[in-house]
Amino acid sequence: MINLRRFNALFFKETLQIIRDPSSILIAVVLPLILLFLMGYAISLDSKNIPVGIVVEQSSKYTQSLVNSFRSSPSFNVKVSQNRRDFKEAIQKGEIRSIIVIPSTFAKDLATNDIKIQIIADGTEPNIAGYVQKYSQEVWQNWLEQEGFDKKMTQTGVDVRSRYWFNAPLYSRYFLLPGAIAIILTLIGTLLTALVVAREWERGTMEAIMSTPITIIELLMGKLLPYFVLGMIALGICVFITLTWFGIPFLGSYWLLFLTSSVYLFPALSLGLLISTLAKNQFVAAQAALIVGFLPALLLSGFLFQISSMPWWLQYITHIIPARYFVSILQTLFLTGDIYDVIVPNLVAMFVLGFIIFTVILKITRKRLD
Repeated sequence: MINLRRFNALFFKETLQIIRDPSSILIAVVLPLILLFLMGYAISLDSKNIPVGIVVEQSSKYTQSLVNSFRSSPSFNVKVSQNRRDFKEAIQKGEIRSIIVIPSTFAKDLATNDIKIQIIADGTEPNIAGYVQKYSQEVWQNWLEQEGFDKKMTQTGVDVRSRYWFNAPLYSRYFLLPGAIAIILTLIGTLLTALVVAREWERGTMEAIMSTPITIIELLMGKLLPYFVLGMIALGICVFITLTWFGIPFLGSYWLLFLTSSVYLFPALSLGLLISTLAKNQFVAAQAALIVGFLPALLLSGFLFQISSMPWWLQYITHIIPARYFVSILQTLFLTGDIYDVIVPNLVAMFVLGFIIFTVILKITRKRLD
């Protein structure tokens, strides 16, 4: 049983330590803002101003109109020539990423609905090559509608109209920033508890706590709860900036966001406490927190890299990464809504991982100084 008097005393002591320690405030408040703005502006899967060369073999009002459509697109930075050889050296040097060839028969092909436009993309960066193809198709469809050719062509073929659910503008920021919140909470929760508890071992204050009648469960809960509150404050700051500054939509419920974030902080804080219990040194604890907590969350959670594209053995490893489940929950809450079929299994998985880590801490923590 937990003695509330002893627990409250330890909780009050930890809260005072947080208030008096500037590094805790920096990690919990300033660091999330820095990381959120860096991830919001520096990390993007969208491409703007891709340099391309457009070859117009025979000029006409239609070719000029199509070239102007490419020029007006924010996705492309266009150069025009009448000979593809003018761009051969430029694409070899990486000065342009694609050559778009409008053939001399373009005007005649429009009349027969048999249009062929060649797109030569630089394959050294496959993602950019894919973007060129996707963005070119968008410009082409918009141009057909603008010139009134779309109705004529759909009479002789199939009318395909694409509709994107959950992220209609196809902005990568819409799913990257919710995932970034999970990464930030991972770093804060793991690093904060790992450093603070290890610092107490270095300064000798942990020995004084061990000499009191406090139990192990009271000690651990008294250590976790103040940093849980600090983590929730960091979450509130991140969500506020994400919604107001970056304009990311939020379709779920805030109470569910609070619940899932609370559950996620359980394994994140427990992992930091486990690291500090084993390390008992601030430098070692900081390195371990980055290697064991932050890097797996960044690389194996599905935040940047799709888990289904990883090797099968690595996909199994991702199941022990709590951030994998929280990233999925956040992206669902922000872009889709309260989809319980997605949220509940991930919520249970996070709680189970947190319970396992906390149980390990209980087993290895002893009230002795050796």
